[in-house]
Amino acid sequence: MPEAISQDAPLDCQDVRRTRSQQIARGVLGGVLVLLGIFTLHDFLPALVWAVIFAIASWPLYRRATRRWPPGRHNLALPLLFTAGIALVFLVPLSLIAFEAANEAQGVLVWMEHARHTGVPVPAWVHRLPAGSAAASTWWTQHLSNPDDATDLFANIRSGRGLRMTRQLGSQVAHRSTLFAFSIITLFFLFREGATVTAQMLTVSRRAFGTRGERIGRQMVASVHGTVDGLVLVGLGEGVILGIAYAIAGAPHPTLFGVVTAVAAMIPFCAVIAIGLASLLVLAQGSTIAGIILFVFGMIVVFCSDHFIRPILIGGATKLPFLWVLLGILGGVEVWGLLGLFLGPAIMAALILLWREWTDPTEDALDT
Repeated sequence: MPEAISQDAPLDCQDVRRTRSQQIARGVLGGVLVLLGIFTLHDFLPALVWAVIFAIASWPLYRRATRRWPPGRHNLALPLLFTAGIALVFLVPLSLIAFEAANEAQGVLVWMEHARHTGVPVPAWVHRLPAGSAAASTWWTQHLSNPDDATDLFANIRSGRGLRMTRQLGSQVAHRSTLFAFSIITLFFLFREGATVTAQMLTVSRRAFGTRGERIGRQMVASVHGTVDGLVLVGLGEGVILGIAYAIAGAPHPTLFGVVTAVAAMIPFCAVIAIGLASLLVLAQGSTIAGIILFVFGMIVVFCSDHFIRPILIGGATKLPFLWVLLGILGGVEVWGLLGLFLGPAIMAALILLWREWTDPTEDALDT
């Protein structure tokens, strides 16, 4: 009997070693496949991340809709409706900006051609500037009033260079349009299979990281919700309020400036650029008091939004100090571009949660 045990023991050790080697081999194979998948899809990864952000941001509303109108066998109506709605949120403002830009570009080209042949006299509004009117008038006289000087100033804008710029712009528009279409298609499938994907992600998180991994995931999702409320919704509100102010002050193209302000306001402090440009245009029209009032009112709106409303919405959802929210937004935009608006706060929220758990003395008692 002892001999049988001694003969079986090496077999058990061999089985354990074989199992461990197989686990290591599966881990290496899985890691290699993940890297290959990332390399294969690296051009489409931003589109996938945008689709996930859109899905997370609109998921609570989608869940309420599914509870009110349960999906049928094929589950197509609600995913299509929500996907189309999110697509229109982006397509309508972009179409408006493209339409206005095309109209303005045509006018600019006509004005430049006229300037090269006849010159451009100093307009009356230059003399009405509250400061620097003499310097501006002198510069205008030296560079634009004389046709030869105007031709030299616009010499860099030639048909060949313009054609190359047009081709590059067309290529970028086609590339961005493809990524946007891919994001919308991915978003449809996320809506359709959202419950299954969420359950699978929770299962993977528990198996890989335990309950802490699930808490980190939920914290990152909450940060996306808070960021959408604090950046996107507040930015849209600023755009609407300031768009009305632009119209009252007599700024040119108030709707276009309102859209630009709404987009710029999604990044803290960037709305100041749009407000300053609109105020300068109002000043250039001779409405000095209206331009100053518009700028002051815009600064008040930006100050209240960035210092009171956004900290409550973002910090309340993530329990994250607004300083870290601001650092996450600015650092995320610097590294990731527009995706950083959402990735930055999500990363900061996860780091702060880990820090709080690691510095909480009760965690040691729970682990023991």
